[in-house]
Amino acid sequence: MASPLKMIDRRPSLGDQVYASLRDSIRSGRFKSGQPLQEAAIASDLGVSRTPVREVLARLASEGLIHPEGRSYIVPVLSAPDIEDIYELRLMVEPEVMRKVAGLIDGRDGIRPFRTELAAMVAADEAGDATAFTEANYRFRDAWLSLETNKRLLRVIEQYSDHVRLLRAITLDDPATRKIVIKGLRAVTSALAAGDGDAAAKAMRTHLEQALRILHAEIGTGAGENGDDGISR
Repeated sequence: MASPLKMIDRRPSLGDQVYASLRDSIRSGRFKSGQPLQEAAIASDLGVSRTPVREVLARLASEGLIHPEGRSYIVPVLSAPDIEDIYELRLMVEPEVMRKVAGLIDGRDGIRPFRTELAAMVAADEAGDATAFTEANYRFRDAWLSLETNKRLLRVIEQYSDHVRLLRAITLDDPATRKIVIKGLRAVTSALAAGDGDAAAKAMRTHLEQALRILHAEIGTGAGENGDDGISR
């Protein structure tokens, strides 16, 4: 007897392809904070009609990655209060996740992805390749997120992950910042390799606090007082 169900076409739709391309471009910093997103220009660059672009822009806005402005959209300018909110949440969540991850890593095979991406960051920094550094940094983050099994917690992290990527795209162009990141993640990796949950949580907290200080320096010392200034370059 024939099934009443139609076989699912597993190929990504045009809309999904546009979504993936545009989201990746925003996350990686190719579109800068405060930059308007022109529907016609994006459609032309991607070689598609304006309809899927319009639908994808609305979808990205609903996810909070871009903001509506008039009849168009912009990449958001994150203010000092925005950054404080994001890092308050990160500091509550991520050190405790790292504590848990330290107990889940199984020997040399378990720690290998962390060491691999840390080495990739070092190599990219030495080559002055900020893009490769940022990509390795993303993969390092994905390595520990892949070990977290609490789906509700992962959804919480996902809610701010895109904004974290925007902030990384701003700061990791700076060689001094990259070296600070390497130092912080080297401490995290050492703690994970030792299976020391307390040390892993402490190293992650220190790493995040240092990142927040760097962001404060980027937006100016007065930004945290009035919240008017934002990262817009």
